[in-house]
Amino acid sequence: MNKTAMAIPTDISARAQELRKQINDHNYRYYVLDDPEIPDAEYDRLFRELQALEEQYPALVKPDSPTQRVGAEPLKAFGEVKHVVPMLSLGNAFSDEEVRDFGRRVAEKLGLAEDEIDFTAEPKLDGLAISLLYEDGVLVRAATRGDGVTGEDVTQNVRTIPSVPLRLLRAVAQRPLPRVLEVRGEVYMPKAGFEALNERQRAAGEKPFANPRNAAAGSLRQLDPKVTASRPLAMFCYGVGQVEDGQLPDRHSAILAQLKDWGLRVCPEIHTVRGIDACLDYYRDIGERRAGLPYEIDGVVYKVDRIDQQETLGFVSRAPRWAIAHKFPAQEALTRLLAIDIQVGRTGAITPVARLEPVEVGGVTVTNATLHNQDEIARRDLRVGDTVVVYRAGDVIPKVGSVVLSHRPPDAKPFVMPTHCPVCGSDIVRLEGQAIARCSGGLFCPAQRKEAIKHFASRRAMDIEGLGEKLVEQLVDRELVHDPADLYALTVEQVASLERIAQKSAENLIAALEKSKATSLGRFLFALGIREVGETTAQSLAQYFGDLQPIEEADLETLQSVPDVGPIVANSIYTFFRQAHNLDVIDKLIAAGIHWPKVEVKAPEVLPLAGKVIVLTGTLESMSRPEAKKHLQALGAKVTGSVSKKTDWVIAGEAAGSKLKKAQELGVEVLDEAGLLNLLQ
Repeated sequence: MNKTAMAIPTDISARAQELRKQINDHNYRYYVLDDPEIPDAEYDRLFRELQALEEQYPALVKPDSPTQRVGAEPLKAFGEVKHVVPMLSLGNAFSDEEVRDFGRRVAEKLGLAEDEIDFTAEPKLDGLAISLLYEDGVLVRAATRGDGVTGEDVTQNVRTIPSVPLRLLRAVAQRPLPRVLEVRGEVYMPKAGFEALNERQRAAGEKPFANPRNAAAGSLRQLDPKVTASRPLAMFCYGVGQVEDGQLPDRHSAILAQLKDWGLRVCPEIHTVRGIDACLDYYRDIGERRAGLPYEIDGVVYKVDRIDQQETLGFVSRAPRWAIAHKFPAQEALTRLLAIDIQVGRTGAITPVARLEPVEVGGVTVTNATLHNQDEIARRDLRVGDTVVVYRAGDVIPKVGSVVLSHRPPDAKPFVMPTHCPVCGSDIVRLEGQAIARCSGGLFCPAQRKEAIKHFASRRAMDIEGLGEKLVEQLVDRELVHDPADLYALTVEQVASLERIAQKSAENLIAALEKSKATSLGRFLFALGIREVGETTAQSLAQYFGDLQPIEEADLETLQSVPDVGPIVANSIYTFFRQAHNLDVIDKLIAAGIHWPKVEVKAPEVLPLAGKVIVLTGTLESMSRPEAKKHLQALGAKVTGSVSKKTDWVIAGEAAGSKLKKAQELGVEVLDEAGLLNLLQ
């Protein structure tokens, strides 16, 4: 199925919401408070999981997703700086194969062979990203990356760094300076300076820094510039952002050379190479010399060198398509598995968590790590009491690896997944073919309460205008709302008593709640947050059954007779409506006045496009591909993501790619956008 157009399973959507919240919370503690709650590695695992979900389901990408962000909100003690050009981060690769996949994507997009593309390869310094703004050659502002859009004004502190020029050079530059030039780079602490700083810390009876990255970040974000000036900081520049009234070279490597001519410091290890094989050779070479470098690096960055090719490739989510960071292998340590606990996530996901005997891995003390799911535990035969290998993938992600069987005590106990949620007592269900077990009390379970209400109120569900994330947080924290039905018992006075909620806003929310009571059966089903039931499936259920009660009473065989409802989805629906807590909430919602018009039931075989298989590719002008998919499915068509001999039509918009080519090779009929509109009519 086409990735852009496919319906998002409810559990996938909910998992993405859970990951976004967790990552944002950890970003705040790490970047703003300088007080991380979890090891860096666990954070990176969460981030990559969210990236993977959003890559698989692009419609999941939200403006406030951490994948659209790079760090966290600025510390209020510093002034805020808005980045005219967002400071984006990079996607990560942890293996040669992932780098080769990157190379294949770039080559395919550019229409070139991989060995025809020039890349700039440079060390990935382990420091803090900084923006330097020069006007008429004079440093006027320095800012941290922050959330990628808004950073912290650290101008006074950056001015103390010797390697940052306060005025750019003009005399030796062959190219005129732009009137406005924003330079980006990494502030770091050299290894020798880090060791000397820690010696001073110990001599003064103060806690030494864990690693140069933490030392650099803490030094740069001191409120007193004198403290920053006393720390051995340095900076390498690696690119540009905002440029006004001036022109830069047409290659990234030439831009760096130009920055050097203007007096800015550029890493001497940067090289231009041709093709992915040369990139990997550079990676191996710099990896062998890593220990001898005067600064810490945690990988290598590859960037397409030609600027026009970068522009062609563009961006995806928070990262450019023309660059990737290739991280170094993991660091490892041995420790003991003390216990395996169960955590219930905000979407009901049951996650086993390893409680570890504290161990330092790469400068971070690791005491716990996710074990992902029951299958992972069984695959590695992890038992309480085992001695295990703990490692940090790419110097970041903490994971429990293999078991040292020779150290296994005789009383080591295998893990058994509980059958009931430790929070609400509902059944724990694991659907066939899925690795994650979940609590089935979605509308009732306190661990899932906030996410259930947020989903219920979302635009594509009950569309309760004004009921945003922060307001839901307050309503639940103040114990005014325990489930979605409680929303309809709220009063203007209760809402107005909340923080930053004016009387008029409270009145508008109550009016929006009243308005939302008139809905459709499809919307209501989607709002319930049933696992695997997205908008399309909810609409299919509504069209097939016509009302709620037949769905509640349907057995598994009947549910599977609904178009696009297979065994897994049917089991999820069946289980949801067998939980008494969920039915109680539904009864309360209906008693509160939620209603919908009777749905006219239509047999799928009488729809005009019944049985037709259609593939969408390229960009459409009159509608988005998800909209086109929805319209086609409403007419009975099956919209898939791959072209085969069974495909009836391929709808090709602008910039159609490999699917169009395959359709032509197979002799599948290709329709343009006008042809699509004719089908819909």
